[in-house]
Amino acid sequence: MTTHVWDYLAEYEEERADVLDAVDTVFRSGRLVLGASVRGFETEYAAWHGTGHCVGVDNGTNAVTLALQALGIRPGDEVVTVSNTAAPTVLAVDAAGAVPVFVDVHPDTYLMDTGQLAAAVTDRTRALLPVHLYGQCVDMAPLRAVAEAHGLAVLEDCAQAHGARYHGRLAGTLGDAAAFSFYPTKVLGAYGDGGAVLTRYAHVDAALRRLRYYGMADRYYVVRTPGHNSRLDEVHAEILRRKLRRLDRYVAGRRAVAERYEEALAGSGLVLPVTAPGNDHVYYVYVVRHPERDRILRTLKERHDIALNISYPWPVHTMSGFAHLGCPRGSLPVTEQLAGEIFSLPMYPSLPRGVQDRVIEALLGVLGEL
Repeated sequence: MTTHVWDYLAEYEEERADVLDAVDTVFRSGRLVLGASVRGFETEYAAWHGTGHCVGVDNGTNAVTLALQALGIRPGDEVVTVSNTAAPTVLAVDAAGAVPVFVDVHPDTYLMDTGQLAAAVTDRTRALLPVHLYGQCVDMAPLRAVAEAHGLAVLEDCAQAHGARYHGRLAGTLGDAAAFSFYPTKVLGAYGDGGAVLTRYAHVDAALRRLRYYGMADRYYVVRTPGHNSRLDEVHAEILRRKLRRLDRYVAGRRAVAERYEEALAGSGLVLPVTAPGNDHVYYVYVVRHPERDRILRTLKERHDIALNISYPWPVHTMSGFAHLGCPRGSLPVTEQLAGEIFSLPMYPSLPRGVQDRVIEALLGVLGEL
């Protein structure tokens, strides 16, 4: 049987009764869209973060798009972000009609190099979009300083950082708004797509509620465009309410898996994850680095049937779909080098110890032959 980087079946077996009860609760409620489960999850997720407002939406990509629009970003405005991210981050900026502008990342944490932000700001810049990648936070203090100096909105992309902390503060509470994804692989994942936006501003909350519901404030009456059909599903919301109570346990499980990798792979020749000072890492993925990455992955698959992942093999600015941005190869050297060297090891709270041991043993064997 092929070993993959993620699997949910063991977790589902453990939580099956609660998941099925959540589904039954919704189906028996008499309300299948924007009912008590969505309202309950929004209240509880905001409270968990200690912030004022949460708006559930249909996925993490639209969470970014709607949040930008709610923050006042308009077509033609520039949004500074990174190319070392999942493409949906940048697709969401494009969907809002804004123009993505890229800065490079740190070679040790692979997160936004905030020292490059000031030079990237122009008279068209309206927002900064830090991506809390792989499970830890961007260095937000210097980022906030740039934002305040230039009057820019800050939208956190927290799709990979549920429960992560920056100097004690939770990801999602460090900017003007924060976008989350609840795709099944996430630290807090549903059994399908889902997303949410956190904000401390009542006017942003109100705008988001219009935006996700066709631009309507009342049923059938559009008060402002743009409008979307971007509602969080009741079933996923109810499942997320149950899973939110276990989020601390999920994070602890991921950290335990990461600790075993760190102990077993120290000195192996792999570059292991680095946690930035002040950060509490939640290890959405466990990303390692090696210049012989492709050979390692090929050998693991052919010899051991272990299929590992690359997050991400193509920097966004090098994709043909983003050629119109005019960001040529060579312009983000760290991002481009990383794309040829990084790969992810299996990482999820229910990862069986035996499977992790098998991956470690096979990986050490391949590395020993290089």
